[in-house]
Amino acid sequence: MIALNVLSDRITAALRDVIDPEIGRSVVEIGLIYSAELVEADRLLIRMTTTTRGCPAAGFLVDAVRERALSEGLAPSVEVELTYDPPWSPAMMRA
Repeated sequence: MIALNVLSDRITAALRDVIDPEIGRSVVEIGLIYSAELVEADRLLIRMTTTTRGCPAAGFLVDAVRERALSEGLAPSVEVELTYDPPWSPAMMRA
């Protein structure tokens, strides 16, 4: 699993509120969040994945992660990048 950076505690706590509608657990618990970093003083970049390519909930999840991160006020701009490298697997789920 890819580790989150210094913002991890706050971002991780915030994103626990984003629930995958198909699995019923948070995007953090199921390992969909790969990283969160300030790439500029005012822009937070979150890299995430979905459990499968073509996931019907991908748009919802990206929007929900963006909105939740914005609500934390860590940066005025939040970009969510969807990636499949590395591909998600059940081994990425947290207990």
